[in-house]
Amino acid sequence: MDLLGNYGGSDDEEECPGSPSADAELFKLSLPVQVTAAPNIDTAGRVLMEGKAVTEAETRHYLDPNARSVQYNLPYRDMAAPVVGPAHPFQKDGLAAGLKNHRAGHVEDTHLQSYAFDEQYNTYHSMGYAAAPGSQALVGKTDAAQGGTVYGNAAKRRKTAEEKAAAAERKQRLQQEAQAQAAAGQPFALTNRLPWAEKQAQVPELTEEQRAHIAKAAEAKEATAAEDVQARGPTSFFHGKADKDYQADKDYQGRSWLAPPRDKKKESDACFLPKRWIHTWSGHTKGVNAIRFFPGAGQLMLSAGLDGKVKIWDALGSYKCMRTYLGHSKGVKDINFTNDGSKFVSVGYDKNIRLWDTETGQVITTLNTGKLYFCGVFHPEDDKQNVLMAGCADKKIYQFDFNTGDVEQEYNYHLGAVNTVTFIDDARRFVSSSDDKSLRVWEFGIPVQIKYIADPSMHSMPAVTPNPAGTAIICQSLDNQIVTYMTKDRFKQNRKKTFKGHNTAGYACQVNFSPDSKYVMSGDSEGRAFFWEWAQPYKVVRTIKAHDGVCIGVAWHPMESSKVATCGWDGLIKYWD
Repeated sequence: MDLLGNYGGSDDEEECPGSPSADAELFKLSLPVQVTAAPNIDTAGRVLMEGKAVTEAETRHYLDPNARSVQYNLPYRDMAAPVVGPAHPFQKDGLAAGLKNHRAGHVEDTHLQSYAFDEQYNTYHSMGYAAAPGSQALVGKTDAAQGGTVYGNAAKRRKTAEEKAAAAERKQRLQQEAQAQAAAGQPFALTNRLPWAEKQAQVPELTEEQRAHIAKAAEAKEATAAEDVQARGPTSFFHGKADKDYQADKDYQGRSWLAPPRDKKKESDACFLPKRWIHTWSGHTKGVNAIRFFPGAGQLMLSAGLDGKVKIWDALGSYKCMRTYLGHSKGVKDINFTNDGSKFVSVGYDKNIRLWDTETGQVITTLNTGKLYFCGVFHPEDDKQNVLMAGCADKKIYQFDFNTGDVEQEYNYHLGAVNTVTFIDDARRFVSSSDDKSLRVWEFGIPVQIKYIADPSMHSMPAVTPNPAGTAIICQSLDNQIVTYMTKDRFKQNRKKTFKGHNTAGYACQVNFSPDSKYVMSGDSEGRAFFWEWAQPYKVVRTIKAHDGVCIGVAWHPMESSKVATCGWDGLIKYWD
């Protein structure tokens, strides 16, 4: 009744501030606007079924695996579900028996190296903790664990942000310097050096008596080698591994060491300029006069030295010397492979021309007419690999037949020593260059010149190379430029294709093309290798400081589109990529 008395009538005009009805109105306004009395329910993993949120397991129909019939339709996922539930541990054909591979239960196989096992075993017995197998967790006294083992300390300290920024800045600076060097055509410099790299070995200076003794011993060694070649005849040495189960020059499957790798394929049809120096071959005691890659795959490289030796090197894998051919008492001027690479010819300053078997190192034929020859080139056709064209110092070109050893033809029109012979026009014609500063074009087999090119402004051209397409030849002129002659239809000079910038006066530096005919390259009297673009002859795209002396030979690898080999009179052969 007291509560009912608190309600005022409709005729009450005003209420006192302290009346009970006013307090109730204030209490009513202080309550929250919305009140949610429903409990929070986690619906993760639940589905709605018949208006209720149930777990996914409650929607499944579990059957007895031994049941013979089912009275209602089952979803496929229930029919194909694995057998679950408790299994009898001693039942022979039960679920537990299928997982049991040990009398005490199931044992999982884990591979662990002996070093890792010993490390954790000794750590556990010494420090009381170890790493759990298969995880990064620790077992044992984990409170005292420091994160290290008995074999090593704890993890290395992480670099700070300042150290990381300094390392990134240094790396970026080195990259910018390398790019600037490449753009300027400068050779790459070594940026990372070990702490002891600055130390120089103190080599005592030799006295005059010691130098004279060394020079005398070297001269005696050279004279002995020359006498051995003249006395015993030509020979060769195989530097590969020998085994009692197979021949020295065969592998375990009976394949020749000349065979190219079966998985070797051409990297790219487009060629790229080399950027860095990757290897050096040093086996010749004097300068290297010429280098030739093995036809086709280019897995081997042949080199002719002024020490009278011809060496063949592995150019793909080990970079080792495979065989040395000793057959000349003086330096070797020129070398060339046959089309299949099974034979090669060497032309020496001792007036001998020798045909070698590349694999066995035996001399097949020796030609000696008592005259000095400067070049020897095989006929390009496969059925005429017995024909050799040799340029002689007596102003003639001799056509030899290795089958008989006779001279089949003489081409006699030059007025000076013949330096090069180059086949053109599908081997129907050939071009010869001479010290008489002229070029002459011949029909093969006919000793009459069909074209004579000479001019008072011309210089001698001791190196000539055709392009891969066979449409032009480039000639190293001794006035420090490379001139081009077109060989299709009319044989004439292309004055727009003149390459300049190098210095070759007085040296027969070889010229060469890249396999895609995009680049032209040449050696230099100052030990540099120059590269031009065929489309832009006036621009030198790259210069490499390759050798200390004269860079006499350059060759592009036929399969690896960015690798170039150079040789020089410093006795080295360098490989660039």
